[in-house]
Amino acid sequence: MFTPLWSMDGGPAPAACEEEQAWNERRLAEPVTSPALRLWTYRVPGVVLGCAQRRLYELGPALPADGSAITVIPRMAGGGAVLTGPWMLSASVLLPYGHPLLSSSLVDSYRWLGEVFASVLRGQGFTCHAATPAEAARLQEQRGSDDLDWACYGGYSPWEVVAGGRKLVGLAQVRRRTGVLLAAGLLLDQPDWLLLTGAMGRPAAHAARLAACNTSCTQLRGAGNWKDAIAGPLLRALEYALFQLPEDMAGQELALY
Repeated sequence: MFTPLWSMDGGPAPAACEEEQAWNERRLAEPVTSPALRLWTYRVPGVVLGCAQRRLYELGPALPADGSAITVIPRMAGGGAVLTGPWMLSASVLLPYGHPLLSSSLVDSYRWLGEVFASVLRGQGFTCHAATPAEAARLQEQRGSDDLDWACYGGYSPWEVVAGGRKLVGLAQVRRRTGVLLAAGLLLDQPDWLLLTGAMGRPAAHAARLAACNTSCTQLRGAGNWKDAIAGPLLRALEYALFQLPEDMAGQELALY
């Protein structure tokens, strides 16, 4: 059963990826004058395409191998397709230009968010960290062939959270004249990667390869109510970073737990 999560602007988080993307677009449609954040969880699976994959959306909904319909929608951010569902806890963070956590460098602007997620997860007993640009490049090279680049979780980017060389948290970013959106997705459990390969018309063999380069809270620590265990500390850590973190700490490693 879907359990609403907290949000700074009140009301429950939606149960579908369409509502998440609508919230992101609505908030960036007007000037961002102060930070805002929202956590999301998902009752049903959905595929969120990178902006360069919009043509796939225009072709209409896809049918997974079991014949069930799955929502396929585009997002503002680039990158590959994301499979949302009950296995994911996500965050949307809006920042106005001039905020101390927002760097002129696209890559550096991710750093604090990846480190917040990693710090919260370590507080829950996970061994993980935000990958440096050099480490992300090395992991990408080790992965070999680039034929998984169509999937967001098929590759590694700087400051995404990894555990044992496998991705645990993915990051994305959108910059508009009105402000900046940072998005993150934590894998609470192993996704049904066959849903993603089926919806995207990719070989079923890619599902096993996606599983091999990603991990989840359940795979690392066993079954548990990881959503509720992590969401509260994550919200508090994000609020601290956005509203209380001194400006002279911006860009440094965050040690919140």
